[in-house]
Amino acid sequence: DLAFAAKHAGVIQMADILPARRARGPNEPGGIKFGHFADMIQGDRKYPHDPARASLEVVGAGTMLFDQIWLGSYMSGGVGFTQYATAAYTDNILDEYTYYGMDYIKQKYKVDWQNPNEKDKVKPTQDIVNDIATEVALNGMEQYEQFPTLMEDHFGGSQRAGALAAACGLSTSIATGNSNAGLNAWYLCMLLHKEGWSRLGFFGYDLQDQCGSANSLAIRPDEGAVG
Repeated sequence: DLAFAAKHAGVIQMADILPARRARGPNEPGGIKFGHFADMIQGDRKYPHDPARASLEVVGAGTMLFDQIWLGSYMSGGVGFTQYATAAYTDNILDEYTYYGMDYIKQKYKVDWQNPNEKDKVKPTQDIVNDIATEVALNGMEQYEQFPTLMEDHFGGSQRAGALAAACGLSTSIATGNSNAGLNAWYLCMLLHKEGWSRLGFFGYDLQDQCGSANSLAIRPDEGAVG
């Protein structure tokens, strides 16, 4: 079903039309609403005491649908998005980085991430974003440098950048309960990665992820509310 939907989307009514600024037709994979998408995956229902695993399920499905099928094939005609997106859901590298973040927020901030509740969430300040994202990013970069097979698996800079930033974003979001703090952790990780290794990936990847921090609270009218 998934392969058929990816290759023959025109014959299935799979989604709504996108906002006019980006729309190409009435039946686009990018037009699947996030709320519907969350209901399809149901990670929170399946893993109520493991928000990291629930979030990783969303990441895996999201990279497959939105990055590979929509951005990679539908919007840009197959330019290698597949390689960068598979890093998020093949093997357990992103999982390892994310669970390192879970251990860190439990040890330092006493966040009981296995029993999610609003009482032990950390206030989402820039200092908190800086601390968690830096810790998780540097751990991941050290792993890449320590294990050659890890670098062989994530052989492209974009793959490493995506996996590191996703772990930073998930760790910070789960610690604070604030999605925008997680977004800022993603972008901070990109900057740390660039400082440490001089580049992220090919130039397009560098471009969008170095300007993200400055735009993380600038919401265009068709993008809804800030998290």
